[in-house]
Order: sequence, then C-alpha cells, then structure tokens
Amino acid sequence: MDDRLTDQSTLSATVTNEVVEPEEVRAQEALLGDTDPSLTSAEDVAKALNVDSAQGLSEEEAKRRLAKFGPNELASAPPVPKWKKFLAQFQDPLVYLLIAATIISVIAWGIEKANARPGAEGGEALPFDALVIILILIVNAVLGYMQEAKAEAAVEALAQMTAPQTSVLRGGKVLRINTADVVPGDIIVLAEGDSVSADGRLVNAASLRIAEASLTGESVPVGKKPDTLTEAKALGDRANMIFNGTSVTQGTGRAIVTGTGMNTQVGKIADMLSATEDEKTPLQKEMDYVSKILGIAVCIIAVVVLVALAVLEGFNDVHDVIDSLLLAVSLAVAAVPEGLAAILTVVLALGVQRMAAHNAIVKKLHSVETLGSASVICSDKTGTLTRNEMTVERVVTPSGEVQITGTGYAPEGRMVMAGGVDPESDQAKTIADEVIATLVAGTLPNDGELRQENGKWEIVGDPTEVSLVVAARKVKADHKVSRYTRVGEIPFTSERKRMSIIAKDDTDSGKLTVFAKGAPDVLLSYCSRIRVGGQVRKLTEGDRQSILATVERLSSEAYRTLGQACRPLETSSLADVPGVSVNAAGQVSDIAEQSEAIETDLIWNGMVGIIDPPRTEVRDSVAEAHRAGIRTVMITGDHPLTAARIASDLGIIAKDGKALTGDQLDQLPDEAVLDKATAEVSVYARVAPEHKLKIVESLQRQGNIVAMTGDGVNDAPAVKSADIGVAMGITGTEVTKQSAKMILADDNFSTIVAAVREGRVIFDNIRKFLRYLLSSNVGEVFTVFLGVVLAGFLGIRQPESVGVAVPLLATQLLWINLLTDAAPALAMGVDPQTDDVMGRKPRKMTDRVIDASMWGDIIYIGVIMAIVTLIGMDMHLSGGLFTDRSVDAIGHEAQMTEARTMGFTILVFAQLFNALASRSHLQSVFVGLFSNKWLWGAIGLSVALQLVVVYVPFLNGPFGTVALSPMAWVECISLAAIVLIASELRKIVLRAMAKRQ
Repeated sequence: MDDRLTDQSTLSATVTNEVVEPEEVRAQEALLGDTDPSLTSAEDVAKALNVDSAQGLSEEEAKRRLAKFGPNELASAPPVPKWKKFLAQFQDPLVYLLIAATIISVIAWGIEKANARPGAEGGEALPFDALVIILILIVNAVLGYMQEAKAEAAVEALAQMTAPQTSVLRGGKVLRINTADVVPGDIIVLAEGDSVSADGRLVNAASLRIAEASLTGESVPVGKKPDTLTEAKALGDRANMIFNGTSVTQGTGRAIVTGTGMNTQVGKIADMLSATEDEKTPLQKEMDYVSKILGIAVCIIAVVVLVALAVLEGFNDVHDVIDSLLLAVSLAVAAVPEGLAAILTVVLALGVQRMAAHNAIVKKLHSVETLGSASVICSDKTGTLTRNEMTVERVVTPSGEVQITGTGYAPEGRMVMAGGVDPESDQAKTIADEVIATLVAGTLPNDGELRQENGKWEIVGDPTEVSLVVAARKVKADHKVSRYTRVGEIPFTSERKRMSIIAKDDTDSGKLTVFAKGAPDVLLSYCSRIRVGGQVRKLTEGDRQSILATVERLSSEAYRTLGQACRPLETSSLADVPGVSVNAAGQVSDIAEQSEAIETDLIWNGMVGIIDPPRTEVRDSVAEAHRAGIRTVMITGDHPLTAARIASDLGIIAKDGKALTGDQLDQLPDEAVLDKATAEVSVYARVAPEHKLKIVESLQRQGNIVAMTGDGVNDAPAVKSADIGVAMGITGTEVTKQSAKMILADDNFSTIVAAVREGRVIFDNIRKFLRYLLSSNVGEVFTVFLGVVLAGFLGIRQPESVGVAVPLLATQLLWINLLTDAAPALAMGVDPQTDDVMGRKPRKMTDRVIDASMWGDIIYIGVIMAIVTLIGMDMHLSGGLFTDRSVDAIGHEAQMTEARTMGFTILVFAQLFNALASRSHLQSVFVGLFSNKWLWGAIGLSVALQLVVVYVPFLNGPFGTVALSPMAWVECISLAAIVLIASELRKIVLRAMAKRQ
C-alpha cells in the first residue's frame, strides 16, 4: 500500500463533524501531487489512489482513510462559545425591561437608605428586590440556555436523520453511505437524481449529464465522458471530471474520488461563502410582536398610573417617588413572560422529534407551522398510495396472454395460460416462447437488481424494473438474458418515457441487438414490425388498435403496463448501423445522443401488466384528510384508467371519476382555465415533471397551502415550489430530498396525514401555553394596576398612609413567573391531543396565532384572576370591602404582610388552575383531566416550592411572606378555583354558541 495512504502518525484521526484540519487537506493534495486527473487516464488515477476501480476500497481501508483525511464536509463557522450562548439569553427587550427595573430598585433602595424617615430603621440592609430580580434573571437565563441546548440537540438529531447519502463501490458491492464518510479513492456510483458528493475522475459514463450551475454558472446540464483531455481546460469544460455540490440530471456513471471536503473545488472557494442567519419564522415574529406590545402596554399603564397618582395625590417627598418607582418595577415584572422564546423553541423541537419517531422527518422546526395549514396533498401513486411491491401478473403477446403466479420479489412462480388455452398445445408453446422473448426484452434495458441477503430477497433500484427481473426468473428467461452484454444505453427519462440498450450476443459472434421498454403507447410509435408465432411481419393499423385496446383493458383493471420491443442490428459494430454518426477516429462517441438512429424500426414483442396494490391504510387516511378539510390529489405517470381505478378504490374520486392527462393540461388555453380544472380534478395521469409544477402553482394561486410528494430529480422543482415539499426516504433521490421540507422514511401517504395531524396538535399546544402564559401575566398586571387604583377601597392604603401602596412586591411577582412560566408551560407544550384537530378546516397562514377569540380568553381570565387575588388580600386588611374583623387586632404593616402572602399564594394557585383550563378553548377541563402527567408533575413542583417560600423563615424576608393558617389556605384555594369555574362557564357559553352556528 502507498505510504501516503498508510502513514497516519502526524495526522488527526478524528472522525467527527469538526472542521477539517489544514494538514488533512495537505495530505489529500499530496496523493496526486501536481498531477491533473483530467489530463490523466482513469487507470493511472486509480493507481495513484491505490484503488481497483472494479472493486472499490475495502471497508477497513475506507475507515483508515476517513481517519486520515477527515470527513467529507466543508469547513463551517466555528461553534458559538457556551458563554456567548448564555449571555444571549439576556438579549431580549423584556429582559432589558427587567434590568431597568433592577436598576430603579437599587436606586430606590439607595435613596431610601439615605433619606430614612425619622424613627425608622433606615430601610433594608440589602436591596432584596434587586437581588431577587437578578437571581431570577440568572435562573431564567440558565433555564433558557438548557432549553436552547435541548432544542439544538433535537435539530442536530434531525440533521443526522436527513444526512445526505452517496452510493459507493466497496469490496465489490454497491453500498449507500453517509456523504460525510466518502474518502479519496472511493468509487462513486452515479445515477439520475444523485447529488455529487465529492470531486472525482470519471471511469465510465452512459448518457451522463450533470447540472453544474451552482459551481460554474452554466445554466444547461453538461454532458460528461470519461475520455482523457488532451490539454488543461477551464472548470466548466472538464468533461471527464465531476464536482462536489453538483447534481446528476440524466444517465449513469462511476468516478474515482480525487478530493473530499475542503480539498474540492467548492471547498477551495468556501472562504468566499458566508453563513446566513436563519430568518425568523412567522410564529417567532408574532411572539416578538406580542412581547413588544406587552412592554409598550406596561410602560403606558405605568405612566398613566404615575400621572394619575401625581395629579390626585401628588408626590409629597422622596419616599413617594421611591414608591412610584417600585410600582413601575412591579408592573414591568408582572408583564414579562420570561421564558417565552425558549419554551416555544423546545416545544417545536419536541414535536418534530415525535414526528420523526413516526417516520415523518421535518428538516426545519418552523415547517411545523405550515404543516397544520395544509389544504391540499398532491401525491405520487406508486409506493406512496400503493405498497411499492411491483409484481408482473400479466404478459400479453401477439398470440395470447398468460398469468405469472407469485407475489412480491421472491422469484417463485410459474406461467399459467389464460383464455382456456391447453397448456400442452402448440399454441401454448408459441405463447410461452413469445412471453420469454418479451421478458428478455424487458429485463435487459433495466438497471434493477435482485439479490438474496441472509435468506431474504432484496431489491436495488426501481421496483418496476426489478419486477421484470423477478418475472424473467420465474419463467426461466434469465438464462437467455445471461447471453447478452450491454455495450450502450439510451437511459429512461420522464420526458422520453422509455429506455433502450444495445447488447451484444456472446453466443452469436457478438452481434448487436437493441432492446427497449417503455409506456406502450409511446414505444408503439417507434415500432414498425411485430413478432407473431416466431415470424416477424409488418405492424398493421389493426395490430396497433388491438394493442392499445389491451392497454386500456389492463389499465382499467389497475395494471400498470409496459411495452417491450427489440431490433436486431445484424452487425457487431455500432459504427456500421445506418444513421449512426462516428468521429474522426471511426468511433461512436455518445450513443445516447443518437436515439433517432437506434430507436427506429423496432419489433413489438408484447407487454406486461404490473400490479401494485393500494396500501390498506391509505383509504382511511384519505377519509381522515377529507374530514380535516384537506383535498387529496393523485399525480402519476401511469395510464389514466389505472390512475382513476386506484383513486376510486382509495376514495380520492367517485367510481365514475375521470383523470386529466398531461396532454390535456397542455391544451388548456390560459391560467384561468387551468385554475378551474385544478379546482375540480383530483387525478392526473401521464404527466411530466413540468405538469406537476403547473398543478402546484395553480393550486397555490387559489389560496391553497400545498403539500407535494416527489422522488425523481425532475420532481425537485415542484417539491421546492410547494409550501410543504415531501421527499420519499426510500425511493427519493438526493436532489429531491435536499429540496424538500419533510422526508417520509417509509414513503407512505398515511404518514403525511399523520404528520399533518401532529402538526396541528403541536400548533394547538403552542396556542395553549400562549393562552396560559399571557392570561397569567395579564392577570398579574391587572392585579398590580387595580390594586394601586383601588388601594383605598381595598384597605391596601389606609387613610393615614402616605405614598403609594403596591399590592404585591416585585420579588413576589418574579417568583410567580418563575414557578408558573417555565415548567407548566413546557408541560402544556407536550400535551396530548385534547380537541378533535382533524375535525376542523385547515388554518390559514394569514390567521394570527393569537386571534381575537384568544385575546378574549386572555383578558377575561386575567381580570378574574386579578379580582379573586385582590378579594383575598382585602379579606385580611382592615377598612376593606370583605374584611375579616379579626385582623383589626394587628397593625397595618403586619396586615399588609399577611394580605400580600394571601394575594401572592392565590395568584400562584389561580395560575395553576388556569394551566388546567387553558388546555382547550372549548372543551371542559374535566375531559382527559389526568392525561398529561407532565403537567400534573409541574403543578406539584410549583405547589411544593410555594410552600417553601411561605414556611421557610429565612425566605420570608426577601419575599415579604408570613406563614398562613389552615383557614387561610382554604380561602386561597377556594378563591383561586374561581378562575377554573369562570373558565368552565365561558366554555359552556361558547359551546352553545358554536352549536347554534
């Protein structure tokens, strides 16, 4: 082995997501030295990289190189230090408001110390209010940091689940590995739809075209050939090289990796690339807006109250100013829902983790917002609405028809004659010969592979192609297939709807034959002859009509049809084929560019009927989507009758429903007519990728939120254009996965519907904790505001009192927020489904998260919360409306301490009751009362901590509390429960109104 590949003593062996070290890049550069691989033959490049291009690297060698050269990743911006992330928790307008409140509190404490009233003790020894605010700010920052870290971990886990993959040849087998694990010397296997994961030198290519616009700016895909260049050329002209970050639009090929990570062309310009900041989502923007509105509202309320106090009572001395400043502090503290942003992020992160566990991998957290709003789901048929277990059941030849028994991919079955033909007759033998010829013609132009691993049959490639391989094995046609060696290929594309290969017969002097398969109506247009009973004759118009009628019949029975044809070229040299162009050296350069000369005068062999049964669970999912106001649209390349039959079976359309074809879409005169058609038609057949994009854009023009599934490279534009692009995790190409917002790990339509349901649940949970947090904070603001305005009526301020009396201390309000804003709100974020989320129409993206109805809830509960809190305080103050006369025996200061403890505790319990009530806008709290164990755990924790503050002596001073009697606790809980009762009464009224409507 080359020393350059084995010496690891001076190099990092780290195989992580860290930035590749410079010495690792230098080590890669040393592999080829000054050699330009584009000017070197593929064989010499393979020798230089010490790899057998027919076998690839061994797993052990690949691991060794990965350790030496580092992961195949571009250098990213260095991670943000933990201390910066912690400090970032303080970068919030509402936190700035609290910091200002802290400064005011310290100033007020200093002034009070310096200007103590005669006979007073000179105020508190320490600024307890300010210290508690600072402490709670730090605790909130720690909680926010931990929640953010958890959210980042969730996003990283999602990134790992959606990590791009690459097909490589290792140990003689084609494997799918993470792109990050590709190493220099790997043999990359390229196919249509693949993203090119590294720079490499082509070994072979068939009709290979690669889109290099991202690297060179070339808007048209570039044709690639393995021929060695004669002179150095610009990047865009290196036809024998492939480059990281580009994508395969057509054809197949294999290439030796010459550079990975930062040692690729993209890596060399990576320093010119700057990381873009994630744009805030609509939900985050609305939360910012709500926070600003709260801050502004509090400032306005504080100014109004202070002006009113100044006008009505005047500021007699510095103590009045201090009290007024402390009032401003209390209002600021009451209004701020401290952990709002962090809780929102964590709830979204936990939600997408749950979705990932059910096979729906959402790549971005904010996509959850869009999911719940989906109004149309456009889905492929094969594999998504159906099982993707393609099985050839019928073979129809010019002489008759047979059924092939057996299902799935195990090559176990036999040929059964249809139409009452005697299996021992000459006619049966003729039909059998034609069936074998048909299956040979279908198996050769085929990139599918069937192999047995640990006693289980597994497929590689397209299931439709593999079904032909399986059928050929069942009837022993594979023996004839083995006679041929492929020498040229004209690949399948969704535009061509056919695939052809040229193969030489190793048993007949290497003579060449064209074998083709494709959509019967398309392939038939290239046929001029037909084989009947071993004889080839001219294809008549009657033959064409008979074949097309058979296609219609099979399609109406839900079969997917594929035609097979061939053409013996009667020569062993492609250059001798009439119409084929050769270069100056007499060689055929690229046969794929000469399909007109090859795919002509074909002989029709027959057709197969392939069945892919619908998934049993999809019908229920379609019905569920319909109940949720979501329309299901099927878009397929299959025959219209096949599409209509499957759609009818699944409940997408009525029994007599029709499908619209791609040709019919092309004939529509303008967008208005197209929009009318897409508003009414739910099944589209024989469509090309550009039709999918048309359909999506038309539906979006009508105001729909569209989810669109896709797998092939040509689906990528439609998937990217859709509001929710959905890629197939099993059959999807890397290009489509990168364009999508969500990936289905099981390729199942039902998973999309389940994801929509989960998206709605997550959004409901966000609304729940917003309703809870904001109504609780509004309750605190109203308590402080009304407590100051009505202080004389409630006994908070006595007639002989001087200055402003604050109903609750800033430290008490902060403690309430710490108890009730974090744990209960997080628990509500993972609340099980309470309402029938699929029993209502999709939410419009223009709808506000906090709508008028929710603001009604927030203000109603906030006012009730303030009233019961102030009543509880009033009961323990002399001179109030509901005073317990026993309190007259103690002084006003002692009364205020007890009353504040009452109000403090009532507000805590009122918010905990509110947590239960906020789980639904309409449904009673008693429905599923104990279904959320996390919420009950959070409530229990909050109650325990409140008891600590009330009964632990050294906390009584800072929090202004005193131990409460058993009777006082009865009063607290009874008054707090009024919030729950008031909420239930409002829900009864709202439910009655909803029924009437």
